[in-house]
Amino acid sequence: MVRTFLLTAALAITAPAMAQMAPAPADGATPATPAAPATPAAPQAATPAAPANPAASVASIVDAEFPAYDANNDGQLDQSEFTRWMVALKSQEMKATGSALPAEQVTAWANGAFTTADKDKSTSISKTELVSYLSGGAA
Repeated sequence: MVRTFLLTAALAITAPAMAQMAPAPADGATPATPAAPATPAAPQAATPAAPANPAASVASIVDAEFPAYDANNDGQLDQSEFTRWMVALKSQEMKATGSALPAEQVTAWANGAFTTADKDKSTSISKTELVSYLSGGAA
């Protein structure tokens, strides 16, 4: 679910770029309103392109948020640090979708997520393991 939420967020970032591309009419007619002017009146500032790789978006989110959850600043997330982050993500997801789960179910889910994310079984989660887990192994 968290992976889905993060992937959805990454796709939402790319949606404006996709919306700028107007589809060609099926009958071959010229569209009444062009998607963008052929010759802009003034030069436009270049907008940064969204990463084509969802794992790159996840990695940037992890880089930005990791320090806030790495309470002991050891560069790894222990189970309590990881659980705190996953519970926060799950809460955001439930708020966005209007769903609800009892706190003990969310904690049990986070504990299972920790076990899955800890690929090297070191009892801590590295940034690499977290990105891989959150991007569904696409990293």
